[in-house]
Amino acid sequence: GSHGAGLFSTTGICLTAFEDIGRHNAVDKCVGALILAEQLENAHCLLVSGRISYEIIVKAYYAGCPIVGAISAPSSLAVSLADTLGITVIGFCRDARATLYTHQNRIYREGSPVV
Repeated sequence: GSHGAGLFSTTGICLTAFEDIGRHNAVDKCVGALILAEQLENAHCLLVSGRISYEIIVKAYYAGCPIVGAISAPSSLAVSLADTLGITVIGFCRDARATLYTHQNRIYREGSPVV
């Protein structure tokens, strides 16, 4: 098995995506690629294929990425740290559903905030 990560713009354009045996490595590859391309400031949303750990939140914070989403659950420490750092955490992103954990004001649906 491998994990995937992707960084997206505010309009949903995939800026970069990578796979690796570890989700942390996949995130590092995404961030590194955008640093080399001098495009990191365009990254607004980080999506990962595994769970969201506090380390993923730290990586998103230092990359300046305010939204982190995953197909799995975030750890309680990740949610607490994200809340403190001002990062929106979205877990269980599957089909047309997701669970918002922190800073819900960043997420909009058809022009209205989702709460």
